Amino acid sequence: MADKQVILTPEGLKKLEEELDFLKSSKRGQVAERIKQAIDYGDISENSEYEDAKNEQAFVEGRIITLEKMIRNAKLIDDAEIQTDIVTIGAKVLLKDLEDNSEFEYTIVGSAEADPSQSKISNESPVGKAVLGKNKGETVEVQVPMGKIKYQILDITK
Repeated sequence: MADKQVILTPEGLKKLEEELDFLKSSKRGQVAERIKQAIDYGDISENSEYEDAKNEQAFVEGRIITLEKMIRNAKLIDDAEIQTDIVTIGAKVLLKDLEDNSEFEYTIVGSAEADPSQSKISNESPVGKAVLGKNKGETVEVQVPMGKIKYQILDITK
């Protein structure tokens, strides 16, 4: 089975590369040192420090593999591909909740880069799916656990 393509902005790719570099250059060595120290304590069969360090090592190595795969399968969003007449991945979308008239802006990104606390939502999220391919002024309905929410697309920018 082919690996899933990972859609990233140049900024998102840089963050993944920085995390990978940190894990390989610093974190691996720190964890190896913790394992060495835990072994020096003696019997590892009942050594919680050793067990904890080995679990952390497994996590770090797993994350390295995941990051390498994501970077290898990255498809960068070219700034020139971002449109302002239609919602595409990479675009900033100003939405208005038609029920309470609140407004908020999201950047549509790939799932690997999504961070709602930074107003970055995935193209695979309910809101992301609903607005992709739509034009400024259109109204979309988003199915949420409590029912449907209607949003109007007020603006699309880069």
